[in-house]
Amino acid sequence: QVQLVESGGGLVQAGGSLRLSCAASGRTLRAYTMGWFRQAPEKEREFVASISRSGSNTYYADSVKGRFTISRDNAQKAVYLQMNSLEPDDTAVYYCAADSRTTTQTMGVQPDLDSWGQGTQVTVSS
Repeated sequence: QVQLVESGGGLVQAGGSLRLSCAASGRTLRAYTMGWFRQAPEKEREFVASISRSGSNTYYADSVKGRFTISRDNAQKAVYLQMNSLEPDDTAVYYCAADSRTTTQTMGVQPDLDSWGQGTQVTVSS
């Protein structure tokens, strides 16, 4: 298993940017498809973005396509989410996730991913 710790959340005005980081420890990161999810107050957790083991393929939710970019550095055991043009509806706790079985396109519907981080709060003010 891999352990995940997110950082980089905070308060930002609408139209601003944030970069989230996910630091992994334990097993090699190359074994996992990585992804970001988010959960807003009183809403279910939703898929945001995923990236393949090599980093060559990415997949995004329609709501963030063109604004968010997921990337990874396997040597540094890190995954990133660059968030631009932030909107108040992006306010949520953002979670990093890892899974050894899924692809970038199926990660959002896999019910039991291998590992989750503890989350980092992102608040976008209008």
